[in-house]
Amino acid sequence: MSAGTEALEASYRILQTPIGALLVASTGRGLVRIAFDNEDFDDVLDTLSRTLGAGLSQNPERLEDAARQIDEYLTGGRRTFDLTVDPTVLVGFRGAVQADLPAIAYGTTATYSEVAARLGRPRAVRAVGSACATNPVPLVLPCHRVVRSDGQLGGYRGGLATKAFLIALEADTAR
Repeated sequence: MSAGTEALEASYRILQTPIGALLVASTGRGLVRIAFDNEDFDDVLDTLSRTLGAGLSQNPERLEDAARQIDEYLTGGRRTFDLTVDPTVLVGFRGAVQADLPAIAYGTTATYSEVAARLGRPRAVRAVGSACATNPVPLVLPCHRVVRSDGQLGGYRGGLATKAFLIALEADTAR
């Protein structure tokens, strides 16, 4: 199957979760996007369609495993994901940051500067923040575990209440 054919098989699904509705999208290569309910799902789908060069069809069955794992995580029954992320969404230094996020242990946090240092670019703190802000698959690539050096949460695409919920969920279930 060619890369163009895989892009034509892009699918999405809307999940109802404890943190609100989530749009989950994938190609034949893996997940390409998880969007929160504070994002405009129509805009997300339009952007994905342009980026992938194809439309997306709603296909709940194709995303059943992702839906199950996300539900298990959000209800405290799962600590890691066994899901593939489409490598085409992880580009450059941002992609390197995003791919490294699962190294932050469940129930813990790391600062933007710690992540930058771990990746060998200690002065790239803002770039780490940008990578977290543009993370295409939050939850699976847990950017919510990255906080400011002063202990403040920093930003989060899903909103600060969602970030606080996820950190508290992990802290409670990690014990």
